[in-house]
Order: sequence, then C-alpha cells, then structure tokens
Amino acid sequence: MSPQFKRIVRTSVAAMALCTIAGSAFAAWPERAVTIIVPWSAGGGTDATARMVAADLQEHFGQPFNVVNRTGGGGLVGHAAIANAKPDGYTLGVITIESTMYESQGLPGVTPKDYDFIGRYNADAIGINVSTKASYGSAKDLIDAVKANPGKITASGANRGGLSHLAWAGLLNTLDIAPDASVWVASDGSAPAMQQIAAGAIDVVSTSPAEARSLVEAGEVKTLALISGERSELFPDIPSTDEIFGIKWSPMPFRGLAGPDGMPKEVIDALSSALKGITEDAKFKDFMKSRGFSVAYQDADTFKATVMADYEGLGKTMKAVGLAK
Repeated sequence: MSPQFKRIVRTSVAAMALCTIAGSAFAAWPERAVTIIVPWSAGGGTDATARMVAADLQEHFGQPFNVVNRTGGGGLVGHAAIANAKPDGYTLGVITIESTMYESQGLPGVTPKDYDFIGRYNADAIGINVSTKASYGSAKDLIDAVKANPGKITASGANRGGLSHLAWAGLLNTLDIAPDASVWVASDGSAPAMQQIAAGAIDVVSTSPAEARSLVEAGEVKTLALISGERSELFPDIPSTDEIFGIKWSPMPFRGLAGPDGMPKEVIDALSSALKGITEDAKFKDFMKSRGFSVAYQDADTFKATVMADYEGLGKTMKAVGLAK
C-alpha cells in the first residue's frame, strides 16, 4: 500500500469517526440546561405560560429548562436577545406578536426573519364589543354603520398604535374602509375602555372576550365577533370576522416558542413535537383555561406562516394609520 493511499485511508477513517462522534453528541441534545427567554416581566401572562411550558419540556427531555425574563423597550430587549443567541438549541424564547411590529415602528434589530420557529401554543383573538343598548345586532350591522357615518362611531381599547387599535383599524382597512372612519379614543387599556362603553361614552371596544367577560355576563356588553381567522375554543359561539366578511385578517396576540435563525432542524423538530404533546395534555389545558387563555397549537411551519402574515398585515395597517416609520 503506497504512503499516499495510506494517508487517504487514514483521513477517511478520521472523518468517519468525527461524523460518528458529532452524531452521537447531537443525538444527546439536550446535554445540559436550556434557557427560555421571556421578553416580558415576571408574573404576567406570557411569563406564567412560559414557566408552565418550561416545566413540561424539562419533564419531557430530562434537563432543566430555565426561564429568564429580559424586559425593556416594549419587549424589544428580550426579542432581540432570542434572535441574537447562539443557534445551538440551548437558548430559546417565547415570542409574542410585538415581534412583528418593531421594524415598522422604526426600531431596528428584530424581524420575524431572525427566528427559527418551533410552534405556537396560545392565541387569543381580539373581540369587537358593543353595548347591549346599541342597535347593532351583528358585526356586519356595525361595519355598515361605520361606512354610512364616517367619523361618528368611536372605538377604544388601548393606546393609539396598540394592538387593539391596529386590529380594529386593520379590519376597516381590509374591508376598504378608511381606518379613521371610526375615531379611535386612546385609553390606558381595556378596563377603562370597558367602563366607557358601559357608560355610553364610546361605541366600540376592541379587546379580548376574556377582558370583556364580566360586563358581558352582567348583560351590559355583547361581543359581536372575533377579529380572527379562527374561532376560539373558549368562546366557540362567537363568529370570526374572516368567516363573516370572507377576508383574511387575523392579528391574534400569540405566544409561541422560537429560537435564533440557524438552529439544527432535528432540535426544532424535537421541540415542536414535544410542544404539541404539551398542548394536548389535560393538565396544561386546565392551567391555561384557569388563566383565561386558549390553547392553540401550530407546528413550526404553520406558526411561521402566521407570524409572517401578521408582519405584513400589521405593517400595512401601521402605514394606513400613519404610525409606520
């Protein structure tokens, strides 16, 4: 055997050994603790659901899944930390719909293109709520009234540029109605807005059915529709705007797992499969229901498509209402 041939054989054997070692090491993922970054403060809904998911992932994979809160910048700090982490599967995060809005707001550093998506576990649509004293029997009646009386029907639910505002303005825009045809009255959140609608000071509140539930149960408010492409498992009798109007506009606040772009596909697949199992578990469903959150699993590809649709749709809406930079 010639020296040259021996070198070729040795090189080939070494390469095969390296591949075997690398494959064995990868197959053992996770070999150590995994960090889950939450871009919002401890004690909130995203934090609470993230800790439940982390505990179940820890049980599934047999390694710690530690939640770390990275707050600031309206979620930008934490979302950027997820995007900029090493894509080795040991730093993940819970992303929310705000991740689709930063670029349009002129805040650089994070777009949905910076992530590898693992799966969605929660989404709760924003509802269209009116007083029970109002003459609108349906969402179609309300929209017809906005068309016929531009500038007369007032709406609220959050600050100008908040998701409740964009969901309502985007619905009008999707229906070829100028977003300012319904005047937006800024509020500090859904609670004061719901009090205003009960007092007859405004006509519409754009907020989740869970936040409207107390006044709905008291008979003061009715939820006409969900601004969504899908019905809620918690409120199955409320129709979606997509089914009513034959459109596609679904800026649903979501919570889902993602990691930095470039993660190994095998890790993504393993996590997505585990997350699916978690969302099908009765204990997890009971926990989410007790907090007023729906369970709405999407696999990695479907979740990515949902996020990209929000990215495009919210960007257009922000331009339409003069908020995009």
